[in-house]
Amino acid sequence: MIDKRITNLDEENSSRDARARRESVDIDMNPMVDLAFLLLTFFMLTTTFARPQAMELLMPVKPKADAIQQEQPVKESKTISIVLSGNNRLYHYQGITDPEVKAVSYGKEGIHRVLEEYKASIPGLVVLVKPQETSTYKNLVDVLDEMKASDIQRYAITEISLREKDLIKNHQP
Repeated sequence: MIDKRITNLDEENSSRDARARRESVDIDMNPMVDLAFLLLTFFMLTTTFARPQAMELLMPVKPKADAIQQEQPVKESKTISIVLSGNNRLYHYQGITDPEVKAVSYGKEGIHRVLEEYKASIPGLVVLVKPQETSTYKNLVDVLDEMKASDIQRYAITEISLREKDLIKNHQP
């Protein structure tokens, strides 16, 4: 009976040893890594990256100190001024002497419509954009976008005068 137990124990130990002696499976990962890098490279080269969209803005060349500054004369009747004010406010008027200041909003029903009306009625229109200190950069870009959409060819970004500041201040409700 004791011998029988010993032989059973030997059989159990030998089956455990056989399980322990099995070698672990070794998988070569190099081909899979190669494939992953090939796929990564393929998709990087075939996809198109988002190109940043920027507005082309041509700035005048700084004049030389000894050069005589020549300004192109522009008729008062062919100019409109757009004043960018704080709190997303926008004002426009035509001419210089005794202008009638009107408030307008940004967008298709606002400044875009005004620019289209002026462009249709005034050949050779020149737009003067005058941002105040309280206006934002976004406001300026919005007005430039609307001028591009309205196909206004001649415009200038100028400083606002004290007289124009008073005009706007007197117009504000």
